[in-house]
Amino acid sequence: MKRVFTISEKSVPGFPVQFAWQKTLGNFIAVTGCNNTVKIFDRHGQKKNEIGLPGSCIAMDWDQDGDTLAIIADKSSSIYLWDANTNKTSLMDTTMKEPMSFLRWSKSEALLAAGTAKGNVLIYNRQTSRRIPILGKHTKRITCGCWSSGKFIALGGEDKIITISNHEGDTITTTSVKGEPSNMEFIVMKTDDRTPLHETTVSFVVGQKTLYLFNFKKPGDPIELQFQQRYGNIVSYKWFGDSYIMIGFSFGFFVVISTHIREIGHEIIRASNYKDSLTCIAISQSLNKAATCGDDCIKIHDLSDLTEIYAIINLEDENKGVKKLKDMEYLGTVVSMCLNSDYAAALFEGKVQLHMIESEGLDTQEERETRLFPDMDNKSRILCHALTGDFLIYGTDTGVIQYFYVEDWQYVNEYRHSVSVRKIFPDPNGSRLVFIDDKSDGFVYCPVNDVAFEIPNFQPTVKGILWENWPMDKGVFVAYDDDKIYTYVFHKDTIQGSKVILAGGTKVPYSHKPLLLYNGEVTCQTQSGKTNSVFLSTHSLLGNFKDLEPHELKQILTQTLMLKRFSEAWEVCKLLNNQSSWNELARACLHHMELDFAIRVYRTIKNVGMVMSIEQIKGIEDHNLLAGHLAMFTNDFNLAQDLYLASSCPDAALEMRRDLQHWDSALQLAKRLALDQISFISKEYAVQLEFTGDYVNALAHYEKGITGNNKFQEHDEACLAGVAQMSIRMGDIRRGVNQAIKHPSRMLKRDCGAILESMKQFSEAAQLYEKGQYYDKAASVYIRCKNWAKVGELLPSVSSPKIHLQYAKAKEADGRYKEAVLAYENAKQWDNVIRLYLDHLNNPEKAVSIVRETQSLEGAKMVARLLKHSWRELCMHWMCGGLCYTTWQLQNIRTTRKLFVMYRGKSKGQPVTRQRLSQWIVQHNKMEIYADIISSEDTTNEDYQSIALYFEGEKKHFQAGKFFLLCGQYARALKHFLKSPNTDDNLAIEMAIETVGQAKDEALTNQLIDYLMGESDGIPKDAKYLFRLYMALKQYREAARTAIIIAREEQCAGNYRNAHDVLFSMYSELKTQKIKIPSEMATNLMILHSYILVKIHVKCGDHMKGARMLIRVANNISKFPSHIVPILTSTVIECHRAGLKKSAFGFAAMLMRPEYRNKIDLKYKKKIETMVRRPDTSETEEPTTPCPYCEFLLPECELLCPGCKNNLPYCIATGRHMVKDDWTACPHCDFPSLYSEFRNLLQNESTCPMCSEKVNIVSLKKIADYTPYLKPEVEQ
Repeated sequence: MKRVFTISEKSVPGFPVQFAWQKTLGNFIAVTGCNNTVKIFDRHGQKKNEIGLPGSCIAMDWDQDGDTLAIIADKSSSIYLWDANTNKTSLMDTTMKEPMSFLRWSKSEALLAAGTAKGNVLIYNRQTSRRIPILGKHTKRITCGCWSSGKFIALGGEDKIITISNHEGDTITTTSVKGEPSNMEFIVMKTDDRTPLHETTVSFVVGQKTLYLFNFKKPGDPIELQFQQRYGNIVSYKWFGDSYIMIGFSFGFFVVISTHIREIGHEIIRASNYKDSLTCIAISQSLNKAATCGDDCIKIHDLSDLTEIYAIINLEDENKGVKKLKDMEYLGTVVSMCLNSDYAAALFEGKVQLHMIESEGLDTQEERETRLFPDMDNKSRILCHALTGDFLIYGTDTGVIQYFYVEDWQYVNEYRHSVSVRKIFPDPNGSRLVFIDDKSDGFVYCPVNDVAFEIPNFQPTVKGILWENWPMDKGVFVAYDDDKIYTYVFHKDTIQGSKVILAGGTKVPYSHKPLLLYNGEVTCQTQSGKTNSVFLSTHSLLGNFKDLEPHELKQILTQTLMLKRFSEAWEVCKLLNNQSSWNELARACLHHMELDFAIRVYRTIKNVGMVMSIEQIKGIEDHNLLAGHLAMFTNDFNLAQDLYLASSCPDAALEMRRDLQHWDSALQLAKRLALDQISFISKEYAVQLEFTGDYVNALAHYEKGITGNNKFQEHDEACLAGVAQMSIRMGDIRRGVNQAIKHPSRMLKRDCGAILESMKQFSEAAQLYEKGQYYDKAASVYIRCKNWAKVGELLPSVSSPKIHLQYAKAKEADGRYKEAVLAYENAKQWDNVIRLYLDHLNNPEKAVSIVRETQSLEGAKMVARLLKHSWRELCMHWMCGGLCYTTWQLQNIRTTRKLFVMYRGKSKGQPVTRQRLSQWIVQHNKMEIYADIISSEDTTNEDYQSIALYFEGEKKHFQAGKFFLLCGQYARALKHFLKSPNTDDNLAIEMAIETVGQAKDEALTNQLIDYLMGESDGIPKDAKYLFRLYMALKQYREAARTAIIIAREEQCAGNYRNAHDVLFSMYSELKTQKIKIPSEMATNLMILHSYILVKIHVKCGDHMKGARMLIRVANNISKFPSHIVPILTSTVIECHRAGLKKSAFGFAAMLMRPEYRNKIDLKYKKKIETMVRRPDTSETEEPTTPCPYCEFLLPECELLCPGCKNNLPYCIATGRHMVKDDWTACPHCDFPSLYSEFRNLLQNESTCPMCSEKVNIVSLKKIADYTPYLKPEVEQ
């Protein structure tokens, strides 16, 4: 950039200054001030002409060829015309009475438009000298206007009206605006269509705030562009490029926007170019440059990158009046010079001379006036030096940095570097120093602690360093070269110690040399010797935060935290008002050990735990210990350990690792710090290893954990218990069993027994159960290994009826009936006891006695079958003989033979009549007994009716309803059943349902439905009865809906097997009736079945299958509200065992929610918390198998095919989707299963997991034609 000439204030006095360059040629410039003259200069600065005016110049403009300059003046109605070719001025009379207020030449022709103070217009043709006056174009002063490339002119005035006219003055259109228009231009607007482009749009500024785009071809659709208030008023704007506008604002901002119809109003570039104000902008398309003016300087930008400054032209006046204080001669050529208020220091020929600037009149000792460095006995050469208010500092070729304290006139510090020191740059008070060595590496040196810190990313081209002079940013400094300024921040107190960080870079304008840094503003010296300011990019957004977008505020937050401006960061966080920003500020405060500010932040976001934790450590004086605590708070545990070990309390490192369950690290630390803790850490480590399934290492650490000290007996017992369990799991069963037997804990014996049982080591498992006095479990395991002798020994101590029953069946099978009877009695299986007494032990008296005691109807029937007669016949015959025996008295007959003899003797020749029988029954009140007997015989409807009428008279509604049902009188039966009082088993409702089902009468059905819904008595009955009613009526769709409701209630209550059975029975029934199964029913059954499969697979030790099913259940955890935490806990454990670490972490994190965390079993809580603290997201991908519909490969447990969008049939043995070449089905329920997996399941289980029916492995057959199973049974 070269200055051509300057027009001084003497030539153009006053303000404001106006100028106009000659168009096309650019040989002349017209300039005017406030002295009523227009001066014309050529391009060399020579005055060509001077035109006097009757008042101050209002406007001037050159025509399109640059031949004529038109001028109008205040209080004049004439127009002055200066001819550049003849250098003559002419005066044109406009014939207007009012003064001129505006003029503008056309872009393409010799047409001049002039406006007056009253809104009239004159159009003048220079070639024809024709004048066209147009009166009343506007009602007030015309202030602005422009010509199009064609022959249209737009005008605006104080009346807030815009007019568009042709070159003859005819008005084409008008529009009104909200404020006074200014800066008017015709433009070409780009659109999406391919129509030819014309200048049909006028742009202008309204009220200095809004940019208005008005298309006079579409006057009803103007565009208003408004800008942020913080930009200030619009000063100027220019169009350039492909429909872009550069707009300058009074507060120093400029903005570039696009006017393409799809991008209109979008800010492409925004920059704060000036600190105080911007006054003008200009664009040169040929040079591809833009210029902005403000703050006494002009800044040049390249249009290809407007964010960078190409050059700066400073307009300040030169400073004058420099006063010479002193002359000084030195002993050699001065290389560099440094000054402070009292002393000067000059470097020459490897030496530095320090001397006072003004010694006259000062009371100073002679030896303190000057001194030469280094001392005579020091042969090193000084390469650089600096002088602060208190110190002379210099660096030598031997790498020594010396601090000389001027006040005491002596050396106070010396630092030795490995290579020679080439340059030094101290901060203003000398407490920090940046030096550059001979390798072009940079370092920050702190003389207080005599430590140097290397500067990262330090460029070898760096020429100098400037320290921040603003007192709030003491640690900030910049390094600069010819092209760029690099901003660094020295953080003295962080938890990582002192360090230097690179904050960012800023481009240096051409030929600018940085001199001073203050609050992010670098004062530079220009090529002309004047000064100019450059703002650092790292500080560019600091200042006024209002009206900024969130993304801009986040950038500011990053800048403020990097510069440690926490107060400004606080204000930014208040504006952002989100948790992440506050947390970022809090973490930065902890990093820089600003504890009070961190407490303030955490209080604001209501993090009570962090506030209390910081308050507890705030008073710690040991820097390393305090930094260790803060590093731990920020989850940098390795750093925390290093700091703890370097502190006065190294045991804190061990305590932290134990709390984090980092057992390997804890053991290493314990070997150094606390040998007595190794045993206890080993035991805790072994527990974790056992949980993760690493039994080998768990055993080793349990063994290391044994102290052998009686003081820690409980600890040693826990370790021995672990040794026993791990030995068994590792296959050393003998050692484990012996250890468990010796151990005093019953629970250990139970746990070891369970492990052995899962390993199918039944005899050892039973032995441990027996030693632990778990007799029921011991007997159960002895039964599994057919050790009946041991079972017999344990029976007196066994309380489980199931075990007694199993033992009884085994003894009966062996023919040992007496032992079997005793076992059946213990199991309370009275029917089996009666059967054995009658069939095998030939003791009917005992059988009859038991029937009497237990009132077993089946037992009585067995006795009756033995006698070959019905109870009714016996009663009738005995009554005819005059003997009034009751049924229970009949049971006291000693033997069958005696009974028959007595029966035949008493009944001979005496006929039995119904009347005599009825009289006897009524007389002796034996109708219930008779009814029980007669209901099992072939009886006529008349008998049933008579019994029903009897019970009706006695108001025994249940019995009456029962016999009315038997005789087919359904209405009366239902009536009595509904009147019957409710009992625990609700037999009356069951019978009412059976009645309606047999009757198939709509009226009776509605009556029962009303009763069940509570319409009659206001008490709704259990939904299961409504389900059974619909089933009895064969209304399967209604039954299905009811079944879903019942199953949902059972699920909510935690009765998952009941819910499964309800849905399965309904599913099977609908399938039998060939009715589409509701999708909700099918989905719920699938989820419940997956839950039931979990127990089966875990029991068999297949943790992967169990984990996959638990993941499916946990993903639908809302369907298991009663057991959310136990199911999620099981999911975490099984996923961890199966190696699905990512899934385990996901569900563990879910368990850490506040509503679940306190409900976790304490046995697992610590382990789950560890998973969340140290997440391991490694996880093997689930194997894929083909879809049976479309062969698309998908994960084997996925039941919805992404390829064909079909719901896939699932295997009832594994829960996986079916595949074509491994198809079978349960022989009972016909649900599909993978053939290989079902066979494996039946090795351990004997029943179908879906229908619970026994399945023989031999009955399983591979199904070749699987297509019937692919036909959709479920509603889509």
